[in-house]
Amino acid sequence: MKRAMKTLGTLAAAASIAMAVPAFAQAAAGTLIVDGRAYQNPQGCYDSNRWPLTVDNQTDQPVVVYSGPHCSGDLLRIVGPGERAVSEFGQSVLVPDSNDD
Repeated sequence: MKRAMKTLGTLAAAASIAMAVPAFAQAAAGTLIVDGRAYQNPQGCYDSNRWPLTVDNQTDQPVVVYSGPHCSGDLLRIVGPGERAVSEFGQSVLVPDSNDD
């Protein structure tokens, strides 16, 4: 039951990210580290060819881990600002566009 609730929460968060329609693309502020490689003020999709995929999100936005390259396939998890995650089946990480409200 706990796992099902966590999955539903992840899917709900993913849906809210996907439903947001940005006025324009804006990079996240901070550093995103994907498999030890740092990206300052990241924007867009970052592929990886290492397993397991490690993500250290030191930005001000959540990022999304996908099972396929080029941010395709299944959404595996959302890594919030300040969080670190290891994804056994992750192949890419997306920094969604944000609004400048």
